[in-house]
Amino acid sequence: MKKKVVLLVVIALLTSIAQESLGQFSFSNLFGGKNQTRKRKTFEPYSSVSLGIGTSSYYGELSPYNRFIQSTINGMRWNAAFNFTRQLSPQFGLRFGLTWARISGDDNYMDGVSGYEANFMRNLHFRNDIKELSIVGQYDFVPTLKGSPRRASIAPYIFGGIAVFAHDPVAKPETPLYPDEWVRLQPLHTEGQGLPGYTAQPYSLISVAVPLGIGVRYKLNHNFDIGLELGYRFSFTDYLDDVGGNYAATADLAAQSPLSAAMGNRTLERIAARTGKDRTAGVIQYLTNIGIYDPNNPVDPFTSSFIVPGFDGNGDNKRGSSKYKDSYMLTTVKLIYYIPAKIKCPPLR
Repeated sequence: MKKKVVLLVVIALLTSIAQESLGQFSFSNLFGGKNQTRKRKTFEPYSSVSLGIGTSSYYGELSPYNRFIQSTINGMRWNAAFNFTRQLSPQFGLRFGLTWARISGDDNYMDGVSGYEANFMRNLHFRNDIKELSIVGQYDFVPTLKGSPRRASIAPYIFGGIAVFAHDPVAKPETPLYPDEWVRLQPLHTEGQGLPGYTAQPYSLISVAVPLGIGVRYKLNHNFDIGLELGYRFSFTDYLDDVGGNYAATADLAAQSPLSAAMGNRTLERIAARTGKDRTAGVIQYLTNIGIYDPNNPVDPFTSSFIVPGFDGNGDNKRGSSKYKDSYMLTTVKLIYYIPAKIKCPPLR
């Protein structure tokens, strides 16, 4: 239902852009009629390009939606963007964008967080570089009555559209296996995707998202603006983080490779691979709380003799949830250049 509402909003916005653009057109324009002269005096379409940098945040199994502020801050990374915008009418424009954004998440942010002890015990992490191509409609709240030189000093706007992106989640293995390396997760079949006996197929590394957002531009001079933008991407995949279903049986993953087995279930790793932090205290606390560890008779909790409910490697336990798709949010500061409508040539002598 949530996805249908988002798509309806995007369709409505793009439809409004089309209607507004057609409203600027008359058949008399084809023949150089009076209407063409009059319209050109009120508004001239123009183009701009922009370069931007900013932050990125991911939301999903390793960065819960119901801890939105903490999730936004904990896994914050970077993004860089290039955009070309064609202003079609005083208030509507069409924008084409290229964005490169890095996102990340880590269960170890949940160390000591009440209600998320199982997330900490799961001990998964990832990072993912997203390469996004988008087309969005942009609505300015303040109209530009003529060309770009007459644009408003401050112009807030909203936007919405569609994006296609490539992604490839990676993670760090336990140090003794591959020191200081990041390995691709999708080929490891970490949830049994594509393996005999499993119905799920490997997830695609190409997906679609719906960008929606707000922004504001401030006029610096005749040709340049500076802008600030906040954009949220509703993706159509649950595997930006390589997590979305059940654990695969450890024996099935081990038949593929030791690395597949190690990356599929990471609960018995003493050291958090990404941060290098010792997990012993948090794991003992979790095992004590669920009643399978006696602190009066301490033993090493990082052994296969500990069969932890929910993480026992038999393939029946949930590793993630498919209830909500993954998403990401970008904040961008950008420099905007308005392409001159006409290039004046020096007079011939």
